[in-house]
This record gives sequence, structure tokens and C-alpha cells, in this order.
Amino acid sequence: MKKKSMLMLVALMLVLSAFLAACSGSNKAGTKKEDDNKGKTEETAEPQDGGTLVYALDSAPDGKFNYAFYGTSTDAEVIDFFDENLIKFDDKLQPQSNIASWKTEDNKVYDFEFKQGVKWQNGEELSVKDWEFALKVIADKDYDGPRYENVRNIVGVQEYHDGKAKEISGIKVIDDYHIQITFDKARVNNLENLWTYPMSRKEFEGIAVKDMMSSEQVRTKPVGLGPYKVTKIVPGESIEMERFNDYFGGKPHIDKIVIKVIDPSLSVGELKNGTLDMTSFHPSIIDQVKALDNVNAVTYPGLSYYYVGFRLGTWDGKKNVMNEPKYQDLKLREAMYYAINREEWVKAFFFGVGKPVNRPVPTNHWIAAPNDQLEQFAYDPEKAKQLLDEAGYKDVDGDGFREDPNGKKFVVNFSHYATQNPTFEARAKALTQYWEEVGLKTKLSMTDVNLYYDMLEKGDKSMEVFFGGWGTGSDPDPTPLWSSKAVWNYPRWVNADSDKLLADAIDMSVVGTDTEKRKQIYVDWQKLFMKELPALPIAELEETMAVAKRVQGVTFDVSGMNRPNNWWIKQ
Repeated sequence: MKKKSMLMLVALMLVLSAFLAACSGSNKAGTKKEDDNKGKTEETAEPQDGGTLVYALDSAPDGKFNYAFYGTSTDAEVIDFFDENLIKFDDKLQPQSNIASWKTEDNKVYDFEFKQGVKWQNGEELSVKDWEFALKVIADKDYDGPRYENVRNIVGVQEYHDGKAKEISGIKVIDDYHIQITFDKARVNNLENLWTYPMSRKEFEGIAVKDMMSSEQVRTKPVGLGPYKVTKIVPGESIEMERFNDYFGGKPHIDKIVIKVIDPSLSVGELKNGTLDMTSFHPSIIDQVKALDNVNAVTYPGLSYYYVGFRLGTWDGKKNVMNEPKYQDLKLREAMYYAINREEWVKAFFFGVGKPVNRPVPTNHWIAAPNDQLEQFAYDPEKAKQLLDEAGYKDVDGDGFREDPNGKKFVVNFSHYATQNPTFEARAKALTQYWEEVGLKTKLSMTDVNLYYDMLEKGDKSMEVFFGGWGTGSDPDPTPLWSSKAVWNYPRWVNADSDKLLADAIDMSVVGTDTEKRKQIYVDWQKLFMKELPALPIAELEETMAVAKRVQGVTFDVSGMNRPNNWWIKQ
């Protein structure tokens, strides 16, 4: 059919553009280079000090430069240069001491000890009171960020949030370097789920919680604990940083970091010209990056997946309520899944660094259910049509598109986020074509990425079916994304069996320290998810990063990049 052929035409055009750009590079197209780096860049022996590193973002940050308030991955990329987590994660995603070490005998009461002499970039010494301050900000009734789930389980947080207590009873400051935190019950992942980013009391002194997100301390003059400190922010354009000589992890080698927003179509040219040193990039240009003699194209294991979600309900301020009828019919959701040729779609738009995924957990996580235990939902447009017929979605007026079971016009209102990356609209249109091929009229809306997730959280009525992506982080627990009380559960899926499985998987009285028992509960949860299909898992990707060969000491693994103080520039 003509609609189907458009997808392959778009894919062919993208491949052709990549081929032509590669031909214009310094290497001949098709030449095999030693650039298939898996989480590593070239290294020479002795680090050198000095120089400026230019790092690019492919879309403008939202400008919430504080871990407690950010909501986009671009903001997180910026924050990572100048702030620090109290704990870190190894290449097996297990928590390790960074600034804080800890002890617990029962996974309910934790005693933390801070390193002494750790400095904020304003010269103040870090205290456990800065961490207590951050926890109290997030627990405050006026806090309007997305991290409440990460403090909810501390004893006394709910009373503090509700104004019934002036302190959080489960937080006990012993001295400047020691603090005890008590959770409401023993869980396997209390530590991993705990908010472990302090906030400078000095910087936020006198600022009401309700005003923090819009304050200059968050927007234009952030102060952190990390290897680089912010010197200048041009909103929407660039962030300049200089090395923080008192960084607890060791004095950085590179003098300055400049983070700038550039159109992705210009990144290959800037990499080639040496005006850009590092950037993540879309898989559609991987061959262009590989063709550059002065750049390493690095791929490393990812922990993210893409999905298509359905608005099944609303958020009432405390929990999700499934009160939206349009997509409640499971056969409709199944039909829309069978209609998508994911193998073709991933190949067309992700250029060898992606693959279809059949569960809401990336393959690289240890809880991922084996594919042979899951329904595959392989491309089957005839089955999709059969399911739609059975559900009563039939073409009543003969225009080629199906009406709903009541005989009324039915349109799939599909939303996808928009950045400067032109492939996003192309891949979104391809999905609409798959649905139209089985008779579902589809309307596409492209929405600016900085508005997109805010609209989802607020339940914008226009966003009925939506494209989303999640990075799952170090803790595999899906509760913050898929529990009935999770604000990030954008489909607003409510299922008592799901909540029970998620609760059991982290309950010490149920699983103890038996990781295999815990994994089996998560496998059962994934089976339930794929039976109910509140969202359609589509694809998972490897991460891709371009690193100029003059930049040394950069390493990658499933936990991400190493800290920038280890990087250096070959002079």
C-alpha cells in the first residue's frame, strides 16, 4: 500500500543523507575504521592539565539546574558537571560509597557517615544538615518538583508534609558528619530509592520552598559539590564552567567546560572542525561520526526504552484514577501493538544501535524477563484487524477508516515530543501510518520537548496516545513509574495485582536477600504488564557518544560516564 511505502522512503532518505555526509568526510564511505568502541576512548599514559572542552546538547535545557527540581535529561547532563551524588554505582549498578558511607543491620535503620572536608563551590563545608535540608525541601507541602517518591518512605515524612509535625521523626542528625535515617519498613531497595543529593543551606537561606524552582540558585547561579562550577548561563543557549580546585574527588585537569546548544544537523561539521569535543548523538548519524578521523564514536549499554502510552485516567493529586474510557478496551490496545512493524521501524530510525523490546524493563537490567516467557506481539496487521473487528471498531461509512463501537468517528490523537532532531517527526509519522493501515485514522501532534512531559503530568486532554521514553536508573524497581500512586505513571494505570507484586519485590519479609526470588516477582510483574498493556514497549537503545580524540580519560559503562575530573585534553 502507498501508506506503507512512505516509511521505507523516509528511511531510505535518512540512510542516503547519512551516506552522502559520510562521503564528504575525511574517510571514504565504506572504509572500516577501528571505531567500534564499546565504552572506551583512546588513552595515553600521563594526564595533562589545561584547555577548554566544548560539550553539546541537542536541545535547550529547561533551566532547572538542581537535582531536586530538574525534569529533563538535558538539565541532568548539565547538573552532572557541577554537582554530586552522596553515593555512586559500579558497573553492576550496585551502590558504592562516594561522599557518604553507610551501615544497616535490618534495611530499615541506616547510619550514614560523611567524608570530612568536602566543600561546596561557595567555600562552605558540606554537612549532613545540607542533606537533611534537601530531604525536608522535597517533603514540604509547597515543593513542586517530582522527587517526593524518593522521601515518602522515611518515617514522619507524611506528617511533616501534612503540616502535623515540624520535623521529620525518621531523620536524626547526630553531628555534622553523622546522620541516621529510619524507614517505615524494611525494604530491599530503601537505600537505592532514597534521595541522596544534598542542597546548600547557605545558598537557599531565606528562600521559601514554593519559590525555589524559579530562584536564581536553581536557574542561573547554581552551586554544587562537583568538579566544575558554573560561571555563566545564557538561558537556552550555553553554560560556562571552570574547574573547582577543591573538588573532593581530586582537582580536575581541564580548565574550562563550555556546554552549548547546537542544532543536531551541525554537530558532525563541528566535530570535524574541532569546534566541538563531546556530544551524545542520534543513531541516524552514527556512520557520519564514524567517518571522522579526529573523533571516536562510542557505544555503551543503555538502560532506557521507548514506549507508546495510552491515557487511561487522571491524577487526583495523590493517586491515579482510571476514568478515561477511550482506550480502556484491551483489544484496541493489542491491535495497535500488532499493527506496528517494530523490526522495520527500529531498523529505519535507529541505525543498528537499537532493537525491539517486549517489556517495560531494558534487557541490560538483571530483572529483565526472558523473551521466551513473554508475548512477543510480532507484527501481524491481519490479527490487528481481527481484534478491531471483534471489539466493534468497523468502517461503517466506507471511507476506509473505522468508527468506534457506537458508530461514531474514531481518531487516534497521537503526540510526540519535538526537538531540533528531524527524525523525531519522521518516526512519529511512521507509527501513524501503521495504525492507519489497519483502519485507525490517526492525527499527529508534535509538541516542544520542554512542554511535553509537563502536559502529560497535568493530564492535557489533547494527549490521548503518546510517545515516551524512560531511563530506568540503577535501581530496577518499576514502582516510581508504574505504581498506582506514581505521578510518573503517565497512562494512569491502576492495577491492584501490579501494586502487590511491586510491593512484594522490595519487602524484606517476602524476599529477604534472595535476588532470584525478587527477580521472579519482577518477571511475574512484567508478564502482567504485557497482558494488560497500559503502554506498548517499542524499542531499547545503546547509548551513543562522540568524543574528540584529543579528549582523554573518558570511560563509559552501564552506569554512565566517569567523573569529568578524570578527563584531560592532549595538548
